[in-house]
This record gives sequence, C-alpha cells and structure tokens, in this order.
Amino acid sequence: MNTTISPIRFSLYRNILESIASDSAGRGAPRLATPAMLHRALELLEESRYPCIVTGFVVPPLGVAETDGPPGAAVLARALRQRQKEVLLVTDSVCFPVLSAAALSIGYDGSLLKTDSPKVLFTGNAAPDLLVFVERLGRGRDGNYYNMRCEEIGAYTAPLDGAALLAKEKGIPCLAVGDGGNEVGMGIFYEKLREMLPNFASCISAVGATVTLPVDVSNWGCYALAGLLGLPGNSWLGIREGEELAMLEAMEAVGAVDGATKKKGHTVDGMSLERQVEVARQIYAVLKDM
Repeated sequence: MNTTISPIRFSLYRNILESIASDSAGRGAPRLATPAMLHRALELLEESRYPCIVTGFVVPPLGVAETDGPPGAAVLARALRQRQKEVLLVTDSVCFPVLSAAALSIGYDGSLLKTDSPKVLFTGNAAPDLLVFVERLGRGRDGNYYNMRCEEIGAYTAPLDGAALLAKEKGIPCLAVGDGGNEVGMGIFYEKLREMLPNFASCISAVGATVTLPVDVSNWGCYALAGLLGLPGNSWLGIREGEELAMLEAMEAVGAVDGATKKKGHTVDGMSLERQVEVARQIYAVLKDM
C-alpha cells in the first residue's frame, strides 16, 4: 500500500476533514482523524474488487434501526458499483428494511444481504477481499455491546462485528467508519479513547480494523469517500442534491429513528436535515475542482 501523500492530496484531505471530523458533536473520537487515515481508506477501496459493506445500528428499546449508517453505506456502495466493483451491502434482519429503503431510494442496483451470522459473509465462491463497517456496533473488552448511553444492548445486536475478527484471521483487510467509540474499528484507538473519554472507557469497542476513519457522523465519512472515488475519472460519485431527504423519508417510512433522539424525523444523530445537506455540499465544493 502506498502511504505517500502528495501536498495537493494532503491539503484536499485536510479540507474534507474540516467538514466531516471537526468533533461538532463533542464525542471526542473525530479529533483522532488525520489525512493519512482518509488516504489509506481510499486506497483500500480502490484496490478492492469484492468489497462487502456492513452497517446497521439497532436502537433499544424500540428495536428499529437508526438513521446513521445506512445512507452512508448506500452512497458508498453505489460509488463502488460505478467503479466496477462487485459490492455486497449487508445488515442484520432488524436493520434490513431500513438499509434496503435507503439504498433503493438512490438507485443502488447491487447486491443486498440480510444475515445475523458473520460466518455467512465468508461462504460461497465470492468471498470479500475487503470488509467495510459503517456505524456498526463492536463488542467491548468484556464481550458485551454498549450504546453511547453505556447501556448494554447485546440482546438487540446481531454479532456481525465478528466478521472483522474472522477477516483478520483470514488476512482480509477491514475498513471502518464510526463516530462515537463503540463501533467496529475503534479498538485501534482504545488507549487514546480511554484517556479522552474516561467515563465511557468500559463501553469502547475492542474490535479493531486495518484502517478506521473517525468522523462526526458516520454517513459523512462515507459521503467523503464516495466523492473521492470519483476523482480518477473526474466524475461525481458522491451524494447528490435531494438524496439526503429522499433517504431519510424512505427510512422513516419503514420505521427508522434518530439514534440520538430516538424519534422519527429528518435528523441524524440529533442534527438537522439542513446540517446534513450543508456538509454534503461542503464535500462537493472541496472536490469539484480537483
């Protein structure tokens, strides 16, 4: 993997991170993001032929999926399809209606899989050569699953984070996008996060990744990566005007709620639709002249 970053690319990544990883929610993890992480994440995506994207976060006690994760995964999957990758978009049985609704609302025409078993991802003839986790809960050091309120929610969570552990055994790289510290991939920042978030230390995910991109909202990290995937051909592969609202409406129709407020509506992690659209436009503005 080429980890050398040209000055132009470094500046580009830094500008993108100012929009997607400013720690606007005050969670701490986005402060760890660097241009090198964004660069390595993009390299993994570009080198992959058979990426598998895993997302979906169930909100207890409602037992429905949240609005962060599926939109970003859908936009990234579509971009990878447009780069001629054989993409598999995956979530558990509870989150599947929400992921499917988000993906179909923006015209994603690739494969969708519903499973509660991580082993399923490695069966058959088309095993992934890259796993991508987007806002997917990862177990803590005690083996339990915790939300941002430090509530143990293992009863609501299918153990798809186990695919990251299986991938490591098989030598398959893993890319993760998260925003709070309890998601797959955050295990590589465990010591730093424990120092930054002492009251949350017992709830930090112990599941690591080859590369982890910590951002303010996980969807935003995917929007940035999708936009970057279009640079080689000077085409726009990221989120388009009107798609944020389309995805939120489609997800709400099948029961999705905001993970922070636990309410239906056009918000993600407590942030308004206008804020989501603003960030998407900022990403486009940074990339359009490249």
